[in-house]
Amino acid sequence: DIPVMHDDQHGTAIISAAALLNALEISGKKIEEAKIVISGAGAAAVSCTRLYKSFGAKDENIVMLDSKGVIRKDRKNLSEEKAEFASHRKIDTLDEAMKDADVFVGLSVKDIVTPKMLKSMAPNPIVFAMANPDPEIEYDLAVKTRKDIIMATGRSDHPNQVNNVLGFPFIFRGALDVRATKINEEMKMAAVKALADLAKEAVPEQVNIAYGETKLAFGKDYIIPKPFDPRLITAVPPAVAKAAMESGVATTEITDWEKYQEELYERMGSDNKIVRLLLNRAKLNPKRIVFAEADHLDVLKAAQIVFEEGIGIPVLLGRKEIIVELMEQIDFDADIEIIDPKSDEHVDKLQHYAQKLWEKRRRNGISLYTAEKLVRERNYFAGMMLNEGDVDCMISGYARSYPLVVVPVFETVGRFEGVTKVATTNLMLTKRGPLFISDTSINIDPTAKELAKIAQMTNYTMKMFGLQPVIAMISYANFGSSKDPRATKVREAVGLIHKSNPDMILDGELQADFALNQELLQKRFPFSKLAGKKVNALIFPNLDSANSTYKLLKEINNVESIGPIMLGMRKPVHILQLGASVEEMVNMAAVAVVDAQQKEKRARE
Repeated sequence: DIPVMHDDQHGTAIISAAALLNALEISGKKIEEAKIVISGAGAAAVSCTRLYKSFGAKDENIVMLDSKGVIRKDRKNLSEEKAEFASHRKIDTLDEAMKDADVFVGLSVKDIVTPKMLKSMAPNPIVFAMANPDPEIEYDLAVKTRKDIIMATGRSDHPNQVNNVLGFPFIFRGALDVRATKINEEMKMAAVKALADLAKEAVPEQVNIAYGETKLAFGKDYIIPKPFDPRLITAVPPAVAKAAMESGVATTEITDWEKYQEELYERMGSDNKIVRLLLNRAKLNPKRIVFAEADHLDVLKAAQIVFEEGIGIPVLLGRKEIIVELMEQIDFDADIEIIDPKSDEHVDKLQHYAQKLWEKRRRNGISLYTAEKLVRERNYFAGMMLNEGDVDCMISGYARSYPLVVVPVFETVGRFEGVTKVATTNLMLTKRGPLFISDTSINIDPTAKELAKIAQMTNYTMKMFGLQPVIAMISYANFGSSKDPRATKVREAVGLIHKSNPDMILDGELQADFALNQELLQKRFPFSKLAGKKVNALIFPNLDSANSTYKLLKEINNVESIGPIMLGMRKPVHILQLGASVEEMVNMAAVAVVDAQQKEKRARE
């Protein structure tokens, strides 16, 4: 009872069927009415045609050809497979078959389709030229001949590659997870529908980057997911597994589908788990988030993902004409608030923000005239939006250096009550699990008291991520082995925390290798509060060490980083690294939304 599937036959059928369903939808045609020409009568062609029929294609609308021409009912000595698809039509050649055809599916040989044949096809023709390595008609020639064509090939250098890798690994994953005894028609159809539906969803930015695209979106040039789409693992196996259970070929059942999806995600690596949890929490209660640099393409892409995935409700700040132009470029068609602080369109807001900024800063040398000028600068405007409750959180820093963003948010938003110094932490998604590093961006040489506060704020933020903090205070020395002020400062900070927050799982001073090596720590320092525990946060004694460490991890080990996450701000404002990727911005937006949720909850309590 081992499930068997011939990838060249059934794999091609599944992938091409998904592409066909979407191509027909785009062209406004129904599969029941589509006139389909199949060039090739081998096992792959037969499998494809049978699956198309399962979705509604009619025998009377199908013409299949082999090396001798059209397979007709009156031809003698037909094999059982060829007889199944023999046509009653009195035609003999591909040229005749192509006239007024809606769909051409090629599983034969190169260069058998001519421009003349394409021109004879119906409006919005669908052409799947899948002969390898060279298609039945070259892609460039086909799209030049018919501007309305929807075309797919088996090649990766053109849009719409019908690639079996989209099917086999994920179909078998679903089949094996319910111990299916066979791969039946219901399971194949479920895989087809899952692939077709996935192509209609917003494409992850990492897929755009992998294929050198600005914005892949469902349409003529994107009717099937790309092979490197990370969502395939969670889209296809559950659909196949459900179909196996419903059709009676599964010998075990999945009852908790959310848990199953999590297990599938785990197979991609545990470092994704914390990001998924963060995104899911953000989606439960999306907040208004101002993107202060929305007139940059990557920032706008991030805002689009945030909007389309329900992570938050974007407000776009920047030059309006550029934002509108970029939105058209990436097909971001949504009713989103766009604000240009330098225009006079929002003069009432500008005057209100200037007045409030002056009231906050008038004892710090700022005149009302200066405040009126400052609020036209995007980060001051965004900060005042947040300060006045017009948005719930703020993201900036993509196109400006850290100090140029930090100063405006300090002056508009300010610190949380009782916080004397703000700080930052970076979440590193390492192979050993999530690891927080503080302070990576602000405090050059914090005092013992400031280090203790940084550790406490990091502890609070880690809990926001759903983690149990286990924090090591890092030094070049271990537990009093040095009397140097740089080491004693860390020791003093540990003492302050042990006294004020005895329940915090924190210890030091420790060298980094001892902190991260459980066995070594247990052996040498069994008395430590960290002994036998997995450290997931490192507090460094100064900015040099923290900043260098997180950037070394990021570059040498290709570790994904979320941050710098601001600690101690009165309201959720988070500053990006200069030139942050779209994925990093989306993750930071999720951090900002969850931060806003937590601050809202804290205010109620």
